[in-house]
Amino acid sequence: MDWTLVRTLRTQAAERLSSALREREGTDDASQRELGRSIVQELVTEHVTASFHTSTGTATPEEQQHLVQALFNSLFGLGRLQPLVDHPDVENIEINGFDNVVLQYSDGRLAYGPPVADSDEELIEFLQFLASRSQANERPFSPASPELHLRLDDGSRLAANAWITPRPAVVIRLHRLRKVTLDDLVARDLMDEELASLLRAAVRARLSIVVSGAQGAGKTTLLRALCAELDPWERLGTLETEYELHLHELPEQHRRITAWEARPGSGEVGVDGKSAGAVGLDAILYGSFRFNLERFVVGEVRGKEVLAMFKAMQGGAGSMSTTHASNAHGAINRLATLAMEAGPHVSEGFADRQIAEHIDLIVHVTLEYGYDQKPGSPPSRVRFISEVLYVEQGEGGRPATTHVYRSGSDGRAVAGTLPGPLAILSRFGFQARSFNGGAAA
Repeated sequence: MDWTLVRTLRTQAAERLSSALREREGTDDASQRELGRSIVQELVTEHVTASFHTSTGTATPEEQQHLVQALFNSLFGLGRLQPLVDHPDVENIEINGFDNVVLQYSDGRLAYGPPVADSDEELIEFLQFLASRSQANERPFSPASPELHLRLDDGSRLAANAWITPRPAVVIRLHRLRKVTLDDLVARDLMDEELASLLRAAVRARLSIVVSGAQGAGKTTLLRALCAELDPWERLGTLETEYELHLHELPEQHRRITAWEARPGSGEVGVDGKSAGAVGLDAILYGSFRFNLERFVVGEVRGKEVLAMFKAMQGGAGSMSTTHASNAHGAINRLATLAMEAGPHVSEGFADRQIAEHIDLIVHVTLEYGYDQKPGSPPSRVRFISEVLYVEQGEGGRPATTHVYRSGSDGRAVAGTLPGPLAILSRFGFQARSFNGGAAA
């Protein structure tokens, strides 16, 4: 494939498409794609005709079709990345420069992938094109804004850096499990049936739950499974920096849902420290209280959005969220640190009180690597729940914790102590067979 030609034709196609859309206001995505495909076909036909007349060689029908698909992918998809994203077994794509591409498969296998551009400059140019392509939530990517976090059309998550790294660095995380339940995760050996019944009961009892774990441990997948336990008619709001849960795309599971995505803004920073046009989760949450919501889900917490999570949990309506941590107690420390980093107005005591008063359970997911004895064999990856921590207010307002499930000899969760307040879960279907008949220890 002549990717220089694809890049040239993409520029022409984008210009023709923009011009056509200006005359057709209100065109939906499907119609835009249909229009774009006709423009792509038209451009390829023009190119083939011009090539024939200049005696530079005529492409075969198969080659023409490949050019049409490559051009369409470049305009509406991910260009040279598209075949990698479409591979059903690829879970992560790691790029450190246009020609240094590593694919991580769902079984843990690692392999080099093909170059995704002809130069680092071309890779950056394509990332900028992706960032600007979303009319609803354009994201800046430039020397002034060298970090890019983007939700791709298929729901994958893209993170990119340039100008602050030796070469442009990109990671694409592919979410393969969209519609998933706790029973599905039991079948995948993430947990046993008893632990699943506890989590199911906790959701129904409207306990506030934080899912913690390392990168790639399966936190978002578990959060989707927890949300699948909600009544389909429950009025739900999701607040995320970038859409990852995609619960609003499952109308059979969530019939009354509003999904919000923060907007980073672009342009000059105002006196309030915010970029022009920025809309943060805090502002979204403030307005969401007029949307008749019965429950909040605050996606991934990795910064000052922790304050939005606390505010969502203050309603006592069983809010849920995820965060990065190495263990369940570490999640408490991380949330407190993130809260204090939000500004000098947040004291350690305030952060501790918010955690103690509003978080009920921390569910920790472990990602474990196993290595075969054969030299050079790739590590296998196993995911499982290793801890469930109950949180309540202790002395001085600080969080007091109880290991409902603790990490056993093999790392997997085993029954620990069932605090008295969790006896309510029996009313919602929890069968505490491993806890001495369900009595508090």
